[in-house]
Amino acid sequence: MAGPSDSPDAPGPGAGTKELQQRLEASLGAPVEGLRRLSGGASRETWAFDLVDRVGDRRPLILRRDPPGRPGPPGGMGMEARALRAAHAAGLPVPAVLADDDGHERFGAAGLVMERIEGEAIARRILRDDEYRRAREVLAAQCGACLARLHSVPVGQVPGLPEEDALTAVRLWYDQAANAGPASQVSATFEWAFQWLDRHRPPPGRPAVVHGDFRLGNLMVGPEGLRAVLDWELVHIGDPLEDLGWLCTKAWRFGGGPPVGGVGDYDQLIGAYEAAGGGPVDREALHWWEVFGTLRWGVICMGQAAAHLLGAHRSVELAAIGRRVCEQEWDLLELLQVVPTAAPEAVSSLPESGVGTEGPAGAEGPHGRPTAEELLVAVQEFLQGDAADATTGRVRFHTRVAANVVAMVARELALGPAQAGRYAAGLARLGVASEAELATAVRLGQLDHRRAELGEVLAATVRDRLAVANPRHLGSG
Repeated sequence: MAGPSDSPDAPGPGAGTKELQQRLEASLGAPVEGLRRLSGGASRETWAFDLVDRVGDRRPLILRRDPPGRPGPPGGMGMEARALRAAHAAGLPVPAVLADDDGHERFGAAGLVMERIEGEAIARRILRDDEYRRAREVLAAQCGACLARLHSVPVGQVPGLPEEDALTAVRLWYDQAANAGPASQVSATFEWAFQWLDRHRPPPGRPAVVHGDFRLGNLMVGPEGLRAVLDWELVHIGDPLEDLGWLCTKAWRFGGGPPVGGVGDYDQLIGAYEAAGGGPVDREALHWWEVFGTLRWGVICMGQAAAHLLGAHRSVELAAIGRRVCEQEWDLLELLQVVPTAAPEAVSSLPESGVGTEGPAGAEGPHGRPTAEELLVAVQEFLQGDAADATTGRVRFHTRVAANVVAMVARELALGPAQAGRYAAGLARLGVASEAELATAVRLGQLDHRRAELGEVLAATVRDRLAVANPRHLGSG
């Protein structure tokens, strides 16, 4: 699944484009023009093109396919196509599907062709551009009504949908991350959240068709509001509140203040959902699913970092996403009321770029000037300036990511020594020697009698991580 990166379109035609065009023309029986690859996350490729009929009329279309050589789950594209067709028949705003194939003969890999709906999918533009001011006023309610219609689709109309316990599945993903050899990762905060979720699990909702990734970034929006729901690759049978909670997860607000996708409040979402026949929404259960969604995204961040560290998919973007784990840790601590929410004063001395306040960059050292921190700031400025100006599309986006990574390393050099001392002291206070030992102790309930003390140590540790990874997150709502 794509992360909250808001990456723009990828560069235009590249290797394999001609062969793919020939496959599309043979499959669809008409000439194809303007074939170009768009960004679409690491899991699927997205290609835009026009199908030209005999009189020259153009039909704008999209091809989504598994990356050749890195196939998705068997039957995945067929399942996505069936879900789209069922949603279309139920009156949801989704693209019409023209063709799909779970093999590789038609499109070079499993894929589906659907109509291309124009609009904006980049969340930060939807949240900030004046063109979408009206859309921001109505989008939360439109999402509520749309999800109500989706959850009314009989599950039998989409045969083959997977069904599993959501919390058990995320626990399995986390355990895989914790046992990933040289890329292993653990989080005592995540163990705290798993424990809370297990102890406060609400009664199960009715089984429904769940989109699985309903959020800004997967919604096509116009000035008037919602135009289409995209990216159905995670569709499954589950609790309807999973979709609502995921939309409310802080990561998908992209810096926006309101809890529903950064555009609206809970009352707008829930009111429209219930009015459209979605059934009553239990607010405490919705909170549970919001906590779950935050933990889920944090574990996904771990998995994406592991893909980079293990060499399965080397990417500066995936490497940077690994450092976003602490954002989800902090959000979980806020949701579980371990730390107060939105404290802007927490970042008053922590700049977004450059170095921090501990260990000034200009301090004299054995290597002279520029210091390591000052060199990193120079590289950051180059990436943000000349390099960004000379690139486009996904390369430009990755240039910005690289600049953020350089700034992160500079902050770690400046703040790290003092933070390491506080970290060691916190572990010692709880009688453990490492994060792995602490995570195990939390998982086994060995620190249940010291929860206040544990919360203080977790909050201090995660705050220090955020001061390096993303200081702005400490003051975000």
